[in-house]
Amino acid sequence: MPSASRGIHLRYTFETAGAADQQGAQIENPLFDLLFALQAHGSISAAARAQNSSYRHAWGSLKHWEEVLGEPLVHWGQGRHARLTPFAQRLMWAERQARVRMTPHVEALRAELARVFALADDASLQVLDIFASHDLGLPQLQTLAEERDGLHIGLRFAGSQEALRALNDGRCRVAGFHVARAAAADSVMATALRPLLQPGQHKLIGSHWRRQGWIWRPGDTRPEDILALRTGRWRFVSRQPASGTRLLTDHLLAQAGLRPEQVPGYTTRTEDTHVAVAAAIASGAADVGIGIEAAAAEAGLAFSPLVDENYYLLCLKEDLETPPLRKLRERLASPAWAQALSRLPGYGVHRPGEVLSLTQALPWWRYKKPKR
Repeated sequence: MPSASRGIHLRYTFETAGAADQQGAQIENPLFDLLFALQAHGSISAAARAQNSSYRHAWGSLKHWEEVLGEPLVHWGQGRHARLTPFAQRLMWAERQARVRMTPHVEALRAELARVFALADDASLQVLDIFASHDLGLPQLQTLAEERDGLHIGLRFAGSQEALRALNDGRCRVAGFHVARAAAADSVMATALRPLLQPGQHKLIGSHWRRQGWIWRPGDTRPEDILALRTGRWRFVSRQPASGTRLLTDHLLAQAGLRPEQVPGYTTRTEDTHVAVAAAIASGAADVGIGIEAAAAEAGLAFSPLVDENYYLLCLKEDLETPPLRKLRERLASPAWAQALSRLPGYGVHRPGEVLSLTQALPWWRYKKPKR
């Protein structure tokens, strides 16, 4: 088959700072940029103009990629609009899915490359590595801290449990995790996170709150409650094991008296981020999921709230007063952080930058023995 000889080669480039600077985890690929332009404009000449290139260059590129891929990409016809072949449409869909799934990881790689090269230029730059449960607000915090405070945040998304383990193992200096406000002491979330939090060792820092709920395509129906998932009528897409949202969903199932294995596809149809869950639903690969309101809004999907949760940052006690942590807390307490979150649906600040007591902020956390 032609696909057997296809390979993926990744590369990155250095460019001067300025208006063309890359913002976030944009991923460029000349083939897909051309296919999207062709789909949007309906002709090779219009697609070429949109990309500031010539008809000859666009035509040659398409022929080149057809030869490389071993499949036709465009229906060629004299005097007719150029139309993408079914293969090209499937290729675009698959690339879009992969791009959405990998965006947080690509952003982490881009940030890490930026960090090491910045250190090569300026050893005085403050650097802070954060492992955190996936969130749409933290990349904006990363940008604010770098642009206004000279603080480079190396942000890597992981599940809440993995983030806390990374902090305890010394793989990062700050961990980000979230818990439902109404979580009880015997909830799945509390049971999973409690062993990873040590009051004498850790310091809890307030950041923000966000809203989680059902996500589905407008015009479709959603389950009346989580019990309805056991019918298999809806293809449910869940988050990866050990993520905070997976713990939340496990908690909701337990409250309803359901076991994960009673929900068809619950353990096999998973995604690593809120954005990937929304993309799977928007594309028709799944019917419904649980995620944050901002991800649903970004994908143009319907949303119905289930819980509000608080998002916290955690560091070791000895790091709390170091310059990077002080800068981070000051930025969290700034009006700019609150303003950035106000632009995200279902987000807001929650005691930002404050150093909080574990037992007060997390009512389900209790000492094994009464503190003397």
